[in-house]
Amino acid sequence: MSEAINVAEIFGQDVFNETVMQERLPKKIYKELKKTVEEGKELDLEIADVIAHEMKEWAIDKGATHYTHWFQPLTGVTAEKHDSFISAPLDSGKVLMSFSGKELIKGEPDASSFPSGGLRATFEARGYTAWDATSPAFVRHDSAGATLCIPTAFCSYTGEALDQKTPLLRSMEAINTQALRLVRLFGNMTAKKVTPSVGPEQEYFLVDADKFRQRKDLIYTGRTLFGAMPPKGQELDDHYFGTIKRRVAAFMKDLNVELWKLGVSAKTQHNEVAPAQHELAPIYAKVNVAVDHNQIIMQTLKRVAGQHNLKCLLHEKPFAGVNGSGKHNNWSLTTDDGKNLLEPGKTPHENIQFLLVLACILRAVDKHAALLRESAADPGNDHRLGANEAPPAIISVFLGEQLEDVVCQLVDTGEATTCKKGGKLETGVKTLPNLAKDATDRNRTSPFAFTGNKFEFRMVGSRDSIASPNTVINTIVAETFCDACDLLEKSEDFEKAVHDLIKDYMTEHQRIIFNGNGYSDEWVEEAERRGLPNIRSMVGAIPALVTDETVNLFERFKVFTRAELESRAEIKYENYAKAINIEARTMIDMASKQLIPAIMKYTKTLAETVIAVKEVGVSAQVQLAHLEEVSQLLEEAEKALNILWNVTEKASAMEEGQEQANYYHDSVIPAMEALRAPIDKLEMKVDKEAWPMPSYGDLLFEV
Repeated sequence: MSEAINVAEIFGQDVFNETVMQERLPKKIYKELKKTVEEGKELDLEIADVIAHEMKEWAIDKGATHYTHWFQPLTGVTAEKHDSFISAPLDSGKVLMSFSGKELIKGEPDASSFPSGGLRATFEARGYTAWDATSPAFVRHDSAGATLCIPTAFCSYTGEALDQKTPLLRSMEAINTQALRLVRLFGNMTAKKVTPSVGPEQEYFLVDADKFRQRKDLIYTGRTLFGAMPPKGQELDDHYFGTIKRRVAAFMKDLNVELWKLGVSAKTQHNEVAPAQHELAPIYAKVNVAVDHNQIIMQTLKRVAGQHNLKCLLHEKPFAGVNGSGKHNNWSLTTDDGKNLLEPGKTPHENIQFLLVLACILRAVDKHAALLRESAADPGNDHRLGANEAPPAIISVFLGEQLEDVVCQLVDTGEATTCKKGGKLETGVKTLPNLAKDATDRNRTSPFAFTGNKFEFRMVGSRDSIASPNTVINTIVAETFCDACDLLEKSEDFEKAVHDLIKDYMTEHQRIIFNGNGYSDEWVEEAERRGLPNIRSMVGAIPALVTDETVNLFERFKVFTRAELESRAEIKYENYAKAINIEARTMIDMASKQLIPAIMKYTKTLAETVIAVKEVGVSAQVQLAHLEEVSQLLEEAEKALNILWNVTEKASAMEEGQEQANYYHDSVIPAMEALRAPIDKLEMKVDKEAWPMPSYGDLLFEV
């Protein structure tokens, strides 16, 4: 019988949270820290020394021997350098355990080996990590023991952001400033802060670790570069929300416990639509905390999976032919006095503040659709977006019947006098109660969907940080709030001005609203007629980062400088090229050393079979036809392999940047697909015992 878990007792036990600080810090120090965090001021070093001492004592009580500044460079993963609490040895041969305020506030990892996109020369090594006091420190327990992890931002010696966290924090300040201006216009004088909150749902695959280790493509790239579909995929939809298998359930139980200890409010878990695919969703948190928690979730998924001899795959498309994985970024805005700015109320047409916020968001998304698309751009996401399993590559906004009706009334007549009601959902079964019906349905094909009191941005890739999309959303909404407030604050007749502004914004940007099937070919044609961008690849999306409009936007709100944006574009081109280069070379390696030799050996067996059958005087027509078909596909694979080798060598020799990334997209990827096609066909022809690696069926159904 499994051990009972008291969630309330273990939740946050490894987090230096509010409760711990109140217990351990002197009241004066605690109040000063809270004031510093709320007002965004610099922390006094004497206060920092007291906090650092108590944090160290608490961490040592948890078994910690080391601390690390835990940061998020532009590598796509987190980074850390561990230092022990040991200070200089005493004459007695003993050592003191110390941790100063200076060590808490600032670290100095080598910045030269992290991606900087030209912001830093290789010989310019100095970089700084700065404590993000708004995200709590935590103790992580793993094979290295217990480590105190301090969430930090990471910047260069000259002040440029070298990470995901710094721009996010800047964008939070921008939207806070502009949202406060907006709520003041509607008479809210009590709110002191408006904070974006996010609940990111995380999708992932689980496969057997022993089978994983037999696939070089999974080891090197995180996805299968070859693989024929098994007889059954996800056609029956029987895996979706199905009964969780025992091995997976045991993994999920341990995962939840580890996350709860770290203060991550893991709430929902279920099987996703593809076989071996699952989902975990936390409760909402402040966006910078949610970003940190999502990184903790991804790291913990991998670590706990290993304890169950499983491998967690976070690639957006680990298997061709079944759904890929994303993370749905549920974004809302909340004041510190408890008001959700995206809450329509019972009669949305009468809620003027909500309608203004809605109109501003429609304008922001329409105006910066290409930039929003870029924020979810990733080499793996190219396989997923628009592939009839995820949102299309076209940005649009789903509002639902109720809000679309309100918008149409405002656009058509200038007034919204009625509002569709939810009513009752008749079940037709006497023993079941009739349910209160929501006023609007949901639309899983929409990339940016209103879902009651939040917007769900569904494009984000499963292994990507949610920092980038939320930095963009915060900033583009801050811009439109600012523009709206600039007009309204000067108006002599506020009611008329806000009414006219809502109508103008909704009329001008009504084209971004689409409630229909985003997977349909008709929508692609309709979107083109509306003038909406359809950016199909990462390399096509990156230029949106460095347009004059984007630079002006981010510099206006001090989120990015032009140099920071240009560096990020350069890094993204390089990362794309490197990712595709690794995939291409992995395909070459697998085809050359494993697959083609195995197929050749199989043709030898077939040839011997043909000879043996003929020698006994029996027709070998079937065996000969099979041999000819396999040999023809083998020849096709060999030709495709040579082409892939040549284009990969050419791509590798090119200078890093946009041209090289485009060549990988335009020439290397098609060559990879051309090699995969005959080999996947051969997998269906060759004896399973002769095939040198586990099949899709082995990976997807044997956990």
